[in-house]
Amino acid sequence: MAREFQRGHKAKISDLTPGTDLYVGVQIAAPGLTFDISCFGLDAHEQLSDDRYFIFFNQPKSPEESIQLLGAQSGDTESFRVTLDRIPAAIQKLSFTATLDGSGQMSQIGPGYIRIVAGGEEVVRYAFTGSEFTTERAVMLGDFYLKDVWRFAAVGQGFDGGLDALLKNFGGEVAEEEAPPAAAPAAAPGFAPPAQAAAPPAFGAPPAAQAPQPAPSFGTPPAPTPSPAPQQPMHAAPTIAAPLAPQTPQAPQAPSPYGQPHQPQFGQVPGQGAPPAPPFGQQAPAPYGQPAPAPYGQQPPMGMPPGVPQGMPQGVPQGVPATGAGLQAALQPYKETATGQRWTPQNQQLMRVDLTMGGSGVLARQGSMVMYQGKVDFGYKSAGFVGRAVGNATGQEMQLMRCTGRGQVFLAEEGSHLHPIELQGDAICVSAESVLAFDESLQYEVRRVEGHGIPGGALFTMQFQGTGTVIVKTHGTPVVLPVTPTTFADCNAVVAWSAASQVIVSTQVRLRRNAYPGHSGETVNLQFRGAPGNFIVVQPYEV
Repeated sequence: MAREFQRGHKAKISDLTPGTDLYVGVQIAAPGLTFDISCFGLDAHEQLSDDRYFIFFNQPKSPEESIQLLGAQSGDTESFRVTLDRIPAAIQKLSFTATLDGSGQMSQIGPGYIRIVAGGEEVVRYAFTGSEFTTERAVMLGDFYLKDVWRFAAVGQGFDGGLDALLKNFGGEVAEEEAPPAAAPAAAPGFAPPAQAAAPPAFGAPPAAQAPQPAPSFGTPPAPTPSPAPQQPMHAAPTIAAPLAPQTPQAPQAPSPYGQPHQPQFGQVPGQGAPPAPPFGQQAPAPYGQPAPAPYGQQPPMGMPPGVPQGMPQGVPQGVPATGAGLQAALQPYKETATGQRWTPQNQQLMRVDLTMGGSGVLARQGSMVMYQGKVDFGYKSAGFVGRAVGNATGQEMQLMRCTGRGQVFLAEEGSHLHPIELQGDAICVSAESVLAFDESLQYEVRRVEGHGIPGGALFTMQFQGTGTVIVKTHGTPVVLPVTPTTFADCNAVVAWSAASQVIVSTQVRLRRNAYPGHSGETVNLQFRGAPGNFIVVQPYEV
């Protein structure tokens, strides 16, 4: 169970968890307000002596990746991955802060928190509310600091200035205002009352360069509402906040229909205003040296490859494609996804487990490994004589392998859909046939389902209990139903159910009915009963 911290509480990380690869989540929100959540890597004098350790949305990781920005997930407004044993000796403190982007004050925020998660389990949480602050525009939430060993402190200290003042407080440099003040409202799409909230975030790259960061897509902040690209970047903050190499310019490159920006004409200097728009319903003339685009509703000229925009000459580059070019563009959608958590779905049929997190091994179905990276050991997991006897007698035998070491293992089986279910001291019943893998920290046993209407008088299932994750596989996308007094399910289609549910085997077989040939095929069902909150998981497939 997570420890609840109050402002000023401190503890050794080793007293909270034996792990050093930690997830830090921050939740902070207020109606109409936008927040920048950052991490400052400070030296022994609590100064930002190396600006590469100022981690925020435009610089999402440190050079050795010991501090990584992951983005919004799991109910957190922003999240980080911190690997303490990889942080350089020059960095003695990590300060996690939240600042307002635009107008407002910290007294307007609702209930929020900063929390630490290790191995998928929350170990500490510091909660705060807006009533603890007044007119401050920034707040120092919590610190990791090195004092013989790494420790954590719940700070909760307000700061009168914004991100500029906070950066100066830590000894960082703030660039001079180079852009004219009128440029900010010009690019505002108007989705928030303050003009600054709708403009590109201060300390950040323009929207056109923000979406396709080289970092995985899960770690980038949500793209703002599409708006006309500004003529020059808005950098209101530190010179260290250089944007990562952009790959996706947002402005269209080829001539486009009415209402869209056009390429500069021959002899026109880039950045000047576009030529006057043609009358409604007519197309703009093509740039010098290019064929005129085909009229609306007509196919491109013969010989033009399918998918090439009309008016685009063959063989002439028209700007960088949206996701790169060639092989890189083709493989971009299939890049590995790393969220900083122990279990990460790569797609519906492939699951990645990071053995460097959690401290315990993983038990997986034999033959389910499709790839791994790092130093990983695979060993045979014996069920023992009693376990094999019980498994053979009940049909709940699992042939397992143990995965240990430091690395990442990718698991799949016959294209089945995979679903991670995290247990935090509770229990779930799953058929052994539907289990792909689970944390070795979980306890599991064969459980009997009582019934009087079928031969043998019982069915069997596996019950998992404790703290950890079990990966359940299904044929197709399952449906989760609440348990009611009239909930019935086919025993061959049920995948899992909450362990607190009462399960009764129901049969429609009657002696008189059996005297006649033929039946419906739905003779044995499971009836579920239980208090509100219980559930069953059913797949669109019968085993």
